[in-house]
Amino acid sequence: MKIEIEQQQIEFHVEYGPRKKFSIHIDPSGLVTVKAPTHTADDIVLSVVRQQGDVILKQLKAIEAARSNSMVREYEEEGKFLHLGKYYKLHELIETSGRTKEELQHDLKKFYFASCKKVIGERIKIYQKQLKVTPKSFVIEESQTKWGSCNSAKHLTFNYRLAMAPIEVIDYVVIHELCHLLHMNHDRSFWRRVGSVMKDYKAKEAFLAKYGQAMTL
Repeated sequence: MKIEIEQQQIEFHVEYGPRKKFSIHIDPSGLVTVKAPTHTADDIVLSVVRQQGDVILKQLKAIEAARSNSMVREYEEEGKFLHLGKYYKLHELIETSGRTKEELQHDLKKFYFASCKKVIGERIKIYQKQLKVTPKSFVIEESQTKWGSCNSAKHLTFNYRLAMAPIEVIDYVVIHELCHLLHMNHDRSFWRRVGSVMKDYKAKEAFLAKYGQAMTL
């Protein structure tokens, strides 16, 4: 779901369950999760998030500031960047000769987008057969708050920064979003389905929470 607060768009996941009160959680990567009572109407969820808008924005800004300061990127031939869970020198990923810093930044992001699209496409083909689901389409986008999403039209979205993660972590996000084609909410049935394909999915979640800040440009 999405909501605009102070001219900033906040994207968040909603987990429904047998609870009486709402709670809002923001993980180290900036993913916002709202835990709500079962069958809560969308307008009520949005109202609760709006009431906590100032607090959410403050935390997201703090996370973004920490991410920006966590690692100074060296856009030169010997500068190191993550790709599929391993560090590579910049010249091993893209052409660096005669390029300005701005051109290198542009080309590197373009490389990640292309790599992510290729890998995600390959992994979707594998896991959609196991799960017996078929997404209508998928796209790669830039986001500071989510690794992937699935809407009711069976359209999947993935964060280009996943190209920096190990392949098994990418697999987790792919499985997660494909399972939303069967269960739109994060209920017990959803997590059982995820676990049926990837038993250690919690370890992959923990990896993204711990190292997500380093997976950036």
